[in-house]
Amino acid sequence: MVYKFKNSKAEESSIEVAVILREHIDTYQQTYPLSPEQYKIVYDLLNCRTQYLGGHIERCNHCGSERIMYNSCRNRHCPKCQNMPRERWLEARKAEILPTIYFHNVFTLPHDLNPIILYNKKVMLNILFKSVSETLHTFGQNPENGLGGKLGFIAILHTWDQKLNDHYHLHCLIPGGAVSEDWMRWISCKNEYLFNEEALGLVFRGKFIDYLTKAYIDCKLHFPGIITPYKTQQGFQQLKNDLYSNKWVVSVREPIKRPEYVLEYLGRYTHRVAISNHRIVSLKDKMVTFKYKNRKTNQMEETTIKTVEFIRRFLLHALPKGFVRIRHFGFLANRNRTENLAKIRQLHGLPETEKIVEKSVEEMMLKLAGVDITLCPCCKKGKMQHLREIPRYSGRSAKEIIRPPASRKAAA
Repeated sequence: MVYKFKNSKAEESSIEVAVILREHIDTYQQTYPLSPEQYKIVYDLLNCRTQYLGGHIERCNHCGSERIMYNSCRNRHCPKCQNMPRERWLEARKAEILPTIYFHNVFTLPHDLNPIILYNKKVMLNILFKSVSETLHTFGQNPENGLGGKLGFIAILHTWDQKLNDHYHLHCLIPGGAVSEDWMRWISCKNEYLFNEEALGLVFRGKFIDYLTKAYIDCKLHFPGIITPYKTQQGFQQLKNDLYSNKWVVSVREPIKRPEYVLEYLGRYTHRVAISNHRIVSLKDKMVTFKYKNRKTNQMEETTIKTVEFIRRFLLHALPKGFVRIRHFGFLANRNRTENLAKIRQLHGLPETEKIVEKSVEEMMLKLAGVDITLCPCCKKGKMQHLREIPRYSGRSAKEIIRPPASRKAAA
């Protein structure tokens, strides 16, 4: 007996992003070309947990039942492949939590920049990280802001809003304190807010526009299509004038007062994709209905758009190859993070943290969901054991589904 593993009945019947791509990517490509990054996303999502990627067969050591487990694509844009990476990442962050209040700041770029970012993602998003990090460091080093030391923080890039439109912003999680320049004392934040929102917005705007100007002078920006007018000095100056005339939004959220909640809070923002499969309600008559949170009413609502528009919005959020969307700064920077945190814990009079041993998938699932995935789904008594590998499928692949329309016509 072969049992093809499914998590639940709900999962069997749900509409997924991969289903929408499989049925409508052909229509989408008649209007929009796929960039290399977008092609890779579509290719991986269509193949994820299918026979094309191969897998393995497990057999119960009690009743002899077998189940097929197909491999995941592990693409960071895939809605089905983020849970375990997120939990492993959060597990690794446990040793880094400090016994202090934490702050959540959100830095948002004006929508006037959206078309420029779309054609210059790597340059523009790197500028976003750089200007936000320098803004926070500037405020942290200024004694007049209540600290006067070196901050540490994690910055997480999100590129979407609830309706999948482009909305570029950084979520920053910041311990409420700084380490002195000589590393001899910890300076705790004296208020229940870190820095003034309006002041942060002014400095953030100035730093971003300065780096944007430098990228323009160094010819690192491209201005095709609708943004061609910005290529001229006059057009670019007008853009800068418009950017300076707008108030840039920096949101300082309610502080997290209990350090044990920091990981749970982080989990809401790390390893997220533009839309998760559970938010998709239906796919019917070339229309997709999905749920979104109305920020004004704080209620979940539904919206319906054409499948081509849904795919367009989903693929808007493709990141450049190798681009890092979760970054650590200050005393949390990757290079010396372990040493820095050990020193800061000493300043707090705390013992060294124990080295975290990476758990297996089975151990993680048992801890997180209380589910023993090694238990036989048929007899509920035996353990599923690896029987043999399934090679990658050599038949019709995702490449045939997403070949350019002209290529398919020529082949026919």
